[in-house]
Amino acid sequence: KMFFFLEKLKNKKKEKISQLDSRIIKYIETISDKINNLSKINFSHSGHLGDLINSLPVIKELSKKKNCNLFININKRLTEKDIDISHPTKEFYLTKDSFLKLKPLLESQDYIKEVNIFENQEIDIKLDFFRELPMNLNIDSVRWYSHICGINPNLNNPYLVNIKKNNTFQNKIIIMRSLRRQNKDISFRFLQKFEDIVFTGLLSEYEDLRKQIPNMKFYDCDNFLELAEIIKSCKLFIGNLSFGYTIAEALKVPRLLESKLNFPLVYPNGLNAYEFYFQCHFEKYVKEILNS
Repeated sequence: KMFFFLEKLKNKKKEKISQLDSRIIKYIETISDKINNLSKINFSHSGHLGDLINSLPVIKELSKKKNCNLFININKRLTEKDIDISHPTKEFYLTKDSFLKLKPLLESQDYIKEVNIFENQEIDIKLDFFRELPMNLNIDSVRWYSHICGINPNLNNPYLVNIKKNNTFQNKIIIMRSLRRQNKDISFRFLQKFEDIVFTGLLSEYEDLRKQIPNMKFYDCDNFLELAEIIKSCKLFIGNLSFGYTIAEALKVPRLLESKLNFPLVYPNGLNAYEFYFQCHFEKYVKEILNS
């Protein structure tokens, strides 16, 4: 019995040993050294789209004292276990087409000096290093980059800035809802009673939701800068865990996040922002924001 007790105690001690291997610790320390000593920082990222936007608060904060450049590694393949055929980019984190739509939006941010495709430029900080950390990714995804860089910006403030409004979409309800990560206990049918509802996602996503909101209109954006301008103009944005909500969160417009109890990956930060899991709360928040 004493032998088994000692073995159990030894195993418990092993559990307390850090899961971080020396390579991870060394890279995090290297990042800290570069942040402390460099006047220019080259970042790299391989996507997804929402992950790129979520990295902007840290870049914006560092840009107060550094010149920041962002180089994006396109067509990086997901591991076999992570491939989701329902995702628009299939087996890639980010395609060239998605990058070209994203580039005007990133270039509009004056705190980023250069945005381009990664082509063996010297990189100081790999922002997608979070994928190599043994951490639960269901923490608020916008905070992944704070854990890498040791930088904690105020997430209540916008980090997509200087975005002009598109007057055509002024005071409308904008919806962008992917076919993935939908809360099947939620109905959008009550929104039929509202006018000026516009869907800005994919046509297949629009056709899916139009079954519940037949009076909803569709708009196909040329690029993601135009998408940000539309969302910036809205009275209310509604979305699920997809790129549209990431834009709304970065702009800090009034916004509602359709979420699922078993997948709380994103959390609203700041004013006029709510996540909802239940129908009664969804309808309550819509009423509160539209009447404010």
